[in-house]
Amino acid sequence: MNYEVRPIGSVESPLVDPTTAPKQGFEGAPEAWLVFDPEVAEGIRDLAIGAEVFVLTWLHQARRDVLAVHPRDDPRNPETGVFSTRSQDRPNPIGLHRVQITAMDGLRVLVRNLEAVDGTPIVDVKPVLAGER
Repeated sequence: MNYEVRPIGSVESPLVDPTTAPKQGFEGAPEAWLVFDPEVAEGIRDLAIGAEVFVLTWLHQARRDVLAVHPRDDPRNPETGVFSTRSQDRPNPIGLHRVQITAMDGLRVLVRNLEAVDGTPIVDVKPVLAGER
């Protein structure tokens, strides 16, 4: 059975090399733009500056044949199944990023704490609900 996931936009970021990008957004990721396609404009209309959202991305440069990794790419860490890690390399390379909106300009939303590289497809955006950590 196949499922279709289509991008709703892409990331514009000064990060271009996954090997030098922070492992997590809170580890020094620069601000980045979420640039949405015009056909989803209605869906982003209620996003607001200061809001925290989850951005789901398709980690298009990830390997899809990896099932075990050394967490944080550190060989001193024991090899661990990818579903117990935040590794980008996994069968379905879906990125999950908790970010904060800092500015908005039409179809462009500026966020902080996004470690995705430039050109990463955006798959979805969901609000962070009260009580979620």
